[in-house]
Amino acid sequence: MQILERFVNFVDSLSDKIGYLVGWMTTLMVLIVFYDTVMRYAFNKGNVALQELEWHLFAIVFLIGAAYTLKEKGHVRVDILYVNLSEKTKAWIDFLGMFIFLIPFSVMVILSTKGFIMNSWAIREISPDPGGLPARYILKTMIPLGFSLLIVQGLSEAAKNFMVIMGYKRQGDES
Repeated sequence: MQILERFVNFVDSLSDKIGYLVGWMTTLMVLIVFYDTVMRYAFNKGNVALQELEWHLFAIVFLIGAAYTLKEKGHVRVDILYVNLSEKTKAWIDFLGMFIFLIPFSVMVILSTKGFIMNSWAIREISPDPGGLPARYILKTMIPLGFSLLIVQGLSEAAKNFMVIMGYKRQGDES
């Protein structure tokens, strides 16, 4: 169990660092949106690159931040029945959910976007809009990166649930 606990601590620490970075990226995105909005509506000056940067940052925040959100249990779930279950039953549901839904779906996304991303890199894809951002292929690479991080965090969550199922108390757990 100590190996599992070290794995969990490593992955959770990585997710925390990424979550911190994503938090700052979100702040930057809000500032850019604010600036862009003021420039467009107050001074009638739009900027295509700035608008694309907004949605590029949003995509990165969404993709890279998903693993941190999973760690923090921030994803939407319907708790009508789940909330009244025992901790062990919840752990079983979450453990199986990782291997039945999350990990297979994430692998499917990674595999199905491989050609799409490789093609983007091969042609060094740029924005089709005049004045848009270059290197769109880097943004598209965030898809497998984000889902890979989600798989790793899913394995960490599965390990935590496995420890609950086995009755193991992690160091620092108050429960």
